[in-house]
Amino acid sequence: MRKGLNYKVTSGNLAITSVALQDHISRNVMLQNMSHCDPGKTSCRRVSRESRSYAINVKGTGEQTNNQQHNGLVEKEYVLDPASPPLTLAQKMGLVESPTRRLTVDEWTQVKLRSIHEGDSKQPCVICKEEFRLQSQVLLCCSHVFHKDCLQAFERFSKRKCCPMCRKEQYETRVIHDGARLFKERCASRIQACWRGYVVRKLYRHLRKTVPPKDKLLRKIYFETKFQELNDSLVQSCHTDVEAFLNDIDRSVSSSRQVFHKLNAEHVLEPTENEWQKIQEKVVQRDTWDCPICLNALCSPRLGLRRTPQQPECNRRTVLLSCSHLFHQPCLEAFEAFCLEGQPKCPLCRSLYHKILV
Repeated sequence: MRKGLNYKVTSGNLAITSVALQDHISRNVMLQNMSHCDPGKTSCRRVSRESRSYAINVKGTGEQTNNQQHNGLVEKEYVLDPASPPLTLAQKMGLVESPTRRLTVDEWTQVKLRSIHEGDSKQPCVICKEEFRLQSQVLLCCSHVFHKDCLQAFERFSKRKCCPMCRKEQYETRVIHDGARLFKERCASRIQACWRGYVVRKLYRHLRKTVPPKDKLLRKIYFETKFQELNDSLVQSCHTDVEAFLNDIDRSVSSSRQVFHKLNAEHVLEPTENEWQKIQEKVVQRDTWDCPICLNALCSPRLGLRRTPQQPECNRRTVLLSCSHLFHQPCLEAFEAFCLEGQPKCPLCRSLYHKILV
């Protein structure tokens, strides 16, 4: 111990040197005994105001997001190592080596920036080879980053305080949250990517269903699919049997046709001159010259029918109907008088008619 003295020991200050060395030894022994008895309380006592002064906000390093600032959810960074005890008289006199100086706030900021530049928080932990995620993370004064539990386990295993990367001894540690922040940002990016992908896929499916493609083959397939969907929807909308449904449609169509036929029959248009001429030609081709009512011979000079010497004289004129049937005028008038309900119809074909004298 005397070899490490940086000043000359004289007989006058020998007593002061002895007292200083004795005080230094007694303090070390007392601290060791207290740490063995109750290490939890000792560590709590060592956390003094000096160590708390090193706790700074993440905002000082420019790593906090705007949302956390707005909501007040600010995670603080603080020095994990307890404050060093005050210097003993022997340390002040230079008899014993003084502990290393603690890093200041500016020095910790430089260490943090160097770690961010090297991207240590983006890489897995060197000890356990796992990502930091939301687990506790510590930054050493040599700018290396580890899990807090991994570093403590390494210290217990090696029984000394030495950085696993650069082998720096007697380092200082500081709790940081860069790994958790990067993990949250990565999770938010994945959530946004999934949501955007879902929206785009939904829009694409909607466009595929509503907008026909330009390619001819795809366009044909598109309209065939649409037509098949319409048919399926029509079949599914029928709660009864399909055959019964189609039979009902056929009956409705037939009844509608009958109604239209009746309407057309009630409103028979009068034939024109050309149509009457065609009707007369049809009568001549039929070659029927007896009245269907009285069964006597007809006489019509207009149609070329004249009385023969064997036939008795007939003063009854002939009537031609629009349905091409011939009757005696008195016979048809008698028949019309007999029909009391509605407009009379032809005695042979039962159709409405217009008539002229021939």
